[in-house]
This record gives sequence, structure tokens and C-alpha cells, in this order.
Amino acid sequence: MMSSSTHFEIPYDPVAVSDLHHRLDNTRYPLGVANDDWKYGMQRGWLENFLHYWRHEFDWQAKVAEMNAVPNHRVVIDGIPIHFVHLRGNGRNPMPIITTHGWPWTYWDYLPVAQRLAAANFDVVVPALPGFGWSSPLPVGHLTTRDVANLWNKLMTEVLGYPKYAAHGGDWGAIVTSELAHAHASTIHGAHMTLPIFPGLDRGSLGPDDYDDEEKHYPQLMKQRMATATSHYTVQGIEPETLSYAMHDSPAGMAAWLIERRRLWSDSLTESGHRDVAKTHTLEQLATLVSIYWFSGSFWSSCRMYYGRTNEPWKPAHDRTPIMEAPTAMAVFPGDLIFIPRRGAEKVANIQRWTRMPAGGHFAAAEQPDLVANDVAEFFATYR
Repeated sequence: MMSSSTHFEIPYDPVAVSDLHHRLDNTRYPLGVANDDWKYGMQRGWLENFLHYWRHEFDWQAKVAEMNAVPNHRVVIDGIPIHFVHLRGNGRNPMPIITTHGWPWTYWDYLPVAQRLAAANFDVVVPALPGFGWSSPLPVGHLTTRDVANLWNKLMTEVLGYPKYAAHGGDWGAIVTSELAHAHASTIHGAHMTLPIFPGLDRGSLGPDDYDDEEKHYPQLMKQRMATATSHYTVQGIEPETLSYAMHDSPAGMAAWLIERRRLWSDSLTESGHRDVAKTHTLEQLATLVSIYWFSGSFWSSCRMYYGRTNEPWKPAHDRTPIMEAPTAMAVFPGDLIFIPRRGAEKVANIQRWTRMPAGGHFAAAEQPDLVANDVAEFFATYR
């Protein structure tokens, strides 16, 4: 069952803002000994400066007004509330496309890409993942990426009435997009992704012959990059609720947890060999990120997809080959976390385009929106 889409307005609650300010004013910091180099994680001095900005300079009311200046909608599909932005293309016969974010992202990370795609004559649908932001509260224990793909297909074809559409995503959004290319290939023009996680591909089976000369460094690079991604995956995949009590009670704790992922996973490496999140994100971007999680109260449910991924093995929706039948494009960003060779992807996916980007990391849509939007537009130009 689903309801019809209705206009939605991002809420602004001054009482909630006052509560946030009170909590920030009374933050209790750990001592932070011998951590000037971030060896042990989030560095105290940096966090203190950020929290001062969030408390005294960031204007959440103005940001809410900015968010409400774009067309927001909300719909309930199979009992799951979905908030989405819908930007119309600037031209005749725009191509519909759905873009999907990841964790710790929000739908707002995709707005710069969405605006560029609308200018390139796409009808752009930018949903918040179920249990993220205002696609909440999540009324079930958890959803899988297959569940989200099924919801997205209903959103695009039944709620919005598009018989066929394009799909793009990063992080969780890339996995959801790959599920669309597998389970709903007949209703999408193609799949464009910025993270190479392909259903049915065993990365451990890849050998030296699968890598070309420009890819031979991928195994070592991935080993280095994924070393920064084990802590969150373990705790959020096994006991997300236990972590959530701390995150829902302490805005400082939540900010430290979310922003440290941004620092580690973005293309933030400086010439000195240290990572600086300011290379890829402004303070306003970071404050917007943590504010969406905080004011929507959705940290707990945003973690539940990890539980689903950890505890429910992937099962194919059909036995046809390639597993991802829809035409597929991959944009490889040098600062990302996962790297596989093109020949490996071609074992399971209908690869039609493979672009090695000059810059950008895991949060490509926020870091390099021009590169992402241009690659998406060029790929789907063939299918108009």
C-alpha cells in the first residue's frame, strides 16, 4: 500500500535548537592526551572549534529555509515514510533519474549534483534513505538494500509515474543502484555508481590477470583505505542500538563519529601526508550534516542498514547473466574506499562506461559535484 505524494516542509523547532545549545554548552570532553596527530581518532582541539562554530555561528533556521526553497515531498510506501526532493529538468522530455546517498551522508549532499542534472535536462528525484533524515521514523527493525531498491522502483514508476528512469548512487546508494540494475533492469535505462560493489562478485576471486597496468595498485590501496572503515561497520552491523544511546544523547559525540568518517574517507590527504577535512568540506557542510541527523533523531535508524547487510546474506532475484543486466557505468574516484578492476566488474555487470576521475573521495557528490554530474549526463545521453 502507498499514499500519494504530498508537499513536505522541513521542520524548524526553536525548542530543539535551545536544547542543542544547552547540550553543546555543557559538553564533557575527554582529556585527549597525546592525540595532536589524530592517532587515536577525533582530535579534541578540532572538535572544540567545530562545536563552537555549530553552537555560535551556524544558522540552522536559515539552513532550513534554504532546504525548504526546493520542492520537498513525502510519501508512504508499504508503510515506510519517504522524504524526497523533486527537481524538474530544464527542457523538453527530461530524463527521470533517482540519486541515492549513503552513510554518513544525507540527501542534501546530492543537491549540487541534482541541480546540475536538472540544468542538463533531467527530472531528478533525491530521496533520503529510509530511516535517514525525514524519511523517518523507521517503523520496522531494519531494511536491506534490496528492500530500498523495491521502494525506489515503486516511487519512480507508481508514485511519480515514470515508466522508465535512470539511477545513480554512492556508498549505500551504489549498492541500491546495483540492486535496481539486477532486480529491476527492465524499468531503468541504466545504473551509474561511484562505489564498485557489485552483487554476486567475489572480490577474493580476483587475480593479477584481472588488473590492468593502471589498476595493479588497487589491492594495496584498498587495504590501506578500508583499514579506516572497520570500526563503524563492526559496531553498526552487530549492535547499532547500543551505540545509538550515546549518539542520541550527545551532539558532540555524534559530531565526532560522523565527521571523523568524512575526514578519513574523503580525498582529504594533504601534501604533508596528513588528512584535513577542510580540504573537502566546509564547516557549514559539516554542521548541516550533523544537524540533519540530530534534529531528525535518525542516527539510530540510519545504522540499521548495516545490521541488515551483516545478518542477511544477499540472494539473487533471478539466475540470468550478467547479474546486473542494465547498462552500467562506474566512476572511480582516487580517494574512495573500495577498488576493483574493470575486468572484475565485467564478470557480473553489463559495463558500458568506466571513468577514472582525477580527484575526489568516497563522498564524491559533495566533494566533486561537477565531475559526478558531468559523468552521469554523458553516460545517459546515449539512452535518451
